[in-house]
Amino acid sequence: MTGDKPSHNGDKRNGGSGSAGRLEIEAPVVADGPELHRITVDSRVLDVNSSYSYLLWCRDFAQTSAVARVDGAVVGFVTGYVRPDAPDTIVVWQIAVDASQRGGGVAGKLLAHLVDRVVPRGIRYLETTITPDNAASIRLFSALARDRDAELVRSELFTADMFPDAHLGEDLYRIGPFAAVPAAAGGA
Repeated sequence: MTGDKPSHNGDKRNGGSGSAGRLEIEAPVVADGPELHRITVDSRVLDVNSSYSYLLWCRDFAQTSAVARVDGAVVGFVTGYVRPDAPDTIVVWQIAVDASQRGGGVAGKLLAHLVDRVVPRGIRYLETTITPDNAASIRLFSALARDRDAELVRSELFTADMFPDAHLGEDLYRIGPFAAVPAAAGGA
């Protein structure tokens, strides 16, 4: 369940209309949980999980997630986990960028950082689900596949009738295999 309006330029500036500052991407800490929740709520696109779940996510899945900061403030995040039945696959649960930072490629930088961190640990594939109407996320993950020279396979995963509420179906996007990166280059 992904969402934001990404751009894919590769410079180090922050995006959008926010003040100029250096973008830094790193693993989240528990104290980042409230900001992940806020950014999710403000997106008006993502499914909002409980505030408690974002605290747990930052504690238990920090090594498979990342936050983007400008001047110390969280301006974006990606959350992921390793599939228990497929230990070579990371699942991206959510990715979002604060409205003040959209348009500067933050989402693409978050994904690239995450992939660089997990590939040295044996991750060869990335999976995510995207609703068919989410063109921004489709472009974002398609760009990741293209930039990494990896195959992207889309298939139906959860049909709309599987959801107990008015939710569109979720298509599975599977990207990989990723080329192995030496541990020093991946920043593990």
